[in-house]
Amino acid sequence: MPVLYFFRHGETDWNAQGRLQGQTDIPLNARGRLQARAVGDAIRAEKLDGVDRDYLAGLPFIASPLGRTRETMALLREGLGLPPEEFETDDRLKEISFGRWEGSTWREIVERDAGGAQARDRDKWNFAPPGGESYQMVHDRVTEWLTALRGDACVVAHGGVARVLLVLLAEFSRHHAVGADIWQGKLLRIDAGRHDWLPGPGHWEP
Repeated sequence: MPVLYFFRHGETDWNAQGRLQGQTDIPLNARGRLQARAVGDAIRAEKLDGVDRDYLAGLPFIASPLGRTRETMALLREGLGLPPEEFETDDRLKEISFGRWEGSTWREIVERDAGGAQARDRDKWNFAPPGGESYQMVHDRVTEWLTALRGDACVVAHGGVARVLLVLLAEFSRHHAVGADIWQGKLLRIDAGRHDWLPGPGHWEP
């Protein structure tokens, strides 16, 4: 099983406002750019336990094709002292689509589509919003990507993708995974049967 060094994209304004982002292409904000640079800097300065910069530099770097993940990857690589744009993208690593719910806060969704909100609360793994995806659908495409992967990799993607990877690699139950916090500004190492949030910048105000 591969070891994944996973970084969720940095903060966007919609993240800060609590809006469902999905596949809407919202750019990083200033804090999100600082988060991406800080993790690269921390790895290069050997401040993350068990993460060797030279080993990481030799791995495939693969990102979701959305703008916020591509910019995060470029800033992360810059912090590592690597050419910023030399990485791959893969459509199968896109965030879960929330369809017509994208751009709304959860409170707005409850007010506008109470039945849909209740259905999602009953079964977050299998529920798909109008025009959107379920976690099971994301699971299927990420499984296809993971099956084709040939060894360890550094990945920049999204919270929904991370939750699916925790099910696939770290033995999370689906119920546990859909409620898992996926932090911005920290590196997640996912190994066979385990996961570690590595010490680093964490939660801080830029």
